[in-house]
Amino acid sequence: MAGHSKWANIKHKKERADKKKGKVFSRIAKEIISAVKAGGVDPKANAKLKLAIQKAKDANLPNDVIDRNIKKAASKDQKDYLEMSYELYGFGGVGLIVDIMTDNKNRIASNIRIATNKCGGNVAMPGAVAFNFQRKGILKTEKKLAKEDELFMKATDLGAEDFLVDDETYTIICVIEDLHKIKNGLDIKLETSLEMIPKTFIECSDEDIDSNIKLIEFLENIDDVDAVYHNMKI
Repeated sequence: MAGHSKWANIKHKKERADKKKGKVFSRIAKEIISAVKAGGVDPKANAKLKLAIQKAKDANLPNDVIDRNIKKAASKDQKDYLEMSYELYGFGGVGLIVDIMTDNKNRIASNIRIATNKCGGNVAMPGAVAFNFQRKGILKTEKKLAKEDELFMKATDLGAEDFLVDDETYTIICVIEDLHKIKNGLDIKLETSLEMIPKTFIECSDEDIDSNIKLIEFLENIDDVDAVYHNMKI
């Protein structure tokens, strides 16, 4: 787009990827605490905790961090976490979904209001934005670990819906139910996650793109926010 700096978008994308990794670690730690609160510290008797620990290992979260959060959760002083989402309207008709895991609903409500007051945008009614998104399974791997054609064919045979390629990674998109089947069927190191994927994208002016990025970055810097999804075409 005329006037909009390509390197700025690339820089933004890389910075978001780094932030996302830190958010993933934080989210998993919260899931471990929530699982222990619900079913105790023994993963053999607590399926939710067992799943959270496996997710932590898949994300390369250190064992000492896992153990520390299990012990932390066993404390009576440790609050439980609530999963929730906010839907927002950004600039130029763009929709945003903010995934949250928090131990204080009032704090996150206040932080969302601060974000829109400082950066613009409006909180939408539940469902007003979400109808244009679908939660999908995401698998990512480094390009150096696989040949594109071979990985594409294997992933497709296992049920993948889409296959994306960028400078450094391959991204496989699938329905949630097929996530573990595809992961187990591909003999390479994969990072997995569940993400909200837009059904349609919206083209914006350069000014609206910059304003939306400012709002997204502010939201991503809120501690309780795990991820921000949007349908802006960049």
